[in-house]
Amino acid sequence: MSVSGSGLDASALQAMANAMFSAPPGAEPAFGQAPAAPSGPINLGSPLPPGGIPVAGQNNPLPVATSLPMTPPVRATQPGAAELAAPPSFITPRVVPTQAQTPDLHGLQSTVLPALPKGGNGFAGVPEGFAALLPGAAPTPNLSDAAVPSSAQPPSSPYYFLGDASSASGVPESPQLNLASLSDPFGLSAPTRIGGEPPRSSGSTSGAPSSPQSNVSAPSFYFADLGASPGAAKPLPKVSPGRGAFDVQAVRRDFPILSTRVSGGKPLVWLDNAATTQKPQSVIDRISYFYANENSNIHRAAHELAARATDAYEAARKKVTNFIGASSPEEIIFVRGTTEGINLVAQSWGKQNIGEGDEIVVSHLEHHANIVPWQMLAAEKGAVLRVIPVDNTGQVRLDEYQKLLSSRTKIVAVTQVSNALGTVVPVKEIIDLGHRYGAKVLIDGAQSVSHMRVDVQALDADFFVFSGHKLFGPTGIGVVYGKRDLLEHMPPHQGGGNMIEDVTFDKTVYQGPPARFEAGTGNIADAVGLGAAIDYVERIGIENIARQEHDLLEYGTEALCRIPGLCMIGTAKHKTSVMSFVLEGFTTAEVGQALSEEGIAVRTGHHCAQPILRRFGLEFTVRPSLAFYNTFEEIDLLAATVRRLSQTRRRG
Repeated sequence: MSVSGSGLDASALQAMANAMFSAPPGAEPAFGQAPAAPSGPINLGSPLPPGGIPVAGQNNPLPVATSLPMTPPVRATQPGAAELAAPPSFITPRVVPTQAQTPDLHGLQSTVLPALPKGGNGFAGVPEGFAALLPGAAPTPNLSDAAVPSSAQPPSSPYYFLGDASSASGVPESPQLNLASLSDPFGLSAPTRIGGEPPRSSGSTSGAPSSPQSNVSAPSFYFADLGASPGAAKPLPKVSPGRGAFDVQAVRRDFPILSTRVSGGKPLVWLDNAATTQKPQSVIDRISYFYANENSNIHRAAHELAARATDAYEAARKKVTNFIGASSPEEIIFVRGTTEGINLVAQSWGKQNIGEGDEIVVSHLEHHANIVPWQMLAAEKGAVLRVIPVDNTGQVRLDEYQKLLSSRTKIVAVTQVSNALGTVVPVKEIIDLGHRYGAKVLIDGAQSVSHMRVDVQALDADFFVFSGHKLFGPTGIGVVYGKRDLLEHMPPHQGGGNMIEDVTFDKTVYQGPPARFEAGTGNIADAVGLGAAIDYVERIGIENIARQEHDLLEYGTEALCRIPGLCMIGTAKHKTSVMSFVLEGFTTAEVGQALSEEGIAVRTGHHCAQPILRRFGLEFTVRPSLAFYNTFEEIDLLAATVRRLSQTRRRG
């Protein structure tokens, strides 16, 4: 029966429905008026203490961030046009206080804080989406009431979860791993491992049986200083008992691809994060929102869409500025990625300042993207390329580096984290030494920005480059940071529109930075997506990410080192989330294929870092690489699959 035929008023029905579905379970719907969209700051509870992790206490139930500004809807300029929802905005995650535990990983020494619990049933929330901001959405409920079970809370959005395991949101819950059919490297049943902490034994807190020692000594690990002096070799801050635990399952629900099944129905285990990271729904939504509501070329237009696009693009530039600690958005140049960023510096600053007989210093750890552009420049200019050696653990030798420096050194270009080994390079010391000799220093941050706090001013880097897709953002977007006084005197490396002040057939006058280096139409939508990724990372907290990944790295390294015939490549004391290895009797392709059959995605090959692998007598390695959304169960599956493969060759 139609509404018109029933004699009922359509607007009244809509108002009643809105009221009914916006009311929490058990509450009486307020029929008669539709809920209004929030238009000001929403107070979501008590503020977080410093560091972003709540402290347990009688009067401290589930604290979350307060007063998150809510952008009001953008009103259309034409009379009668519909209002547009504000762009996505997200809420800081919160955690339930739990007892911190310190597992003994069979003698592994660590310079950092005790590992947090490997279980995850006490997490109350993750960043929310922007559906609650749409016109007619219900006000965000107060989530600080710990007494209300998650099942009794109305879903806050169709995208991001607050303990809601139902599939009503349209994004299926992350599937559990089935380890029952695999060998057990730790002597633990699969249900025990999945259910929480491994059982404790009198001899070891991890419950693993004794086994033959690996031929690689157990290293300790370090995530770069997260305080005021990035790059310095200092431990993470201590975490006292009673701090909150990171619930990875709650976070995983923000990443729809992690619910994907591969290899005949097996859950995807994404351990290829050094190649690219997966994207949270907030980033996907923000890019979609741009194309649906803001799509236009930027700058120099009188219409409203151009203004929206320009605002979104320049807002992303400001987010990058704050994220890496630059002094001004004018020091941030958008490029396609790290590779293009290094080429920009080589082709602009390098061609202008490097001549015959000058020297360029790189390290043995470098990705091809930080070798080839400098080789090309050296060949063109008659310059000399010098290489900082590494020791047998894969760490650069600062004593040998200092010997390479002289008045002829014009630029030093080094990675902050090795993509092949995970080594954290002491870039602060490298920068300081380089500056003593008058050299400029470029830092390749492609593998560091997703793992540790970066402050380019504290480092005193002259140039810093990274890629968005390594930071949970889109592909095809990257960043070059350059000190303003350097950028001001650098010529453009490309010519075209957007980067000019005035053009005649006699001469061209270029704009100042950063526009001077952004010729043509840039990747506007993905720059906006990168801004959303930065929002997401900052709301999770880079320190929280570092702690979670450190625990995963220690656990995974211990598990892999106990597999007979497996040799870890890259055992530097200071490492991030890379676990490169080779397995005796198997090619890396065979290992990769066996892992893929179990749904595990890793990278095999030379990782575009052939010089450092050849330093260890290898052409290829297997490279599992971690992110904060990976789990201990996934590492169990990785280790069990490799162990099972190892046993097949030994039996043969």
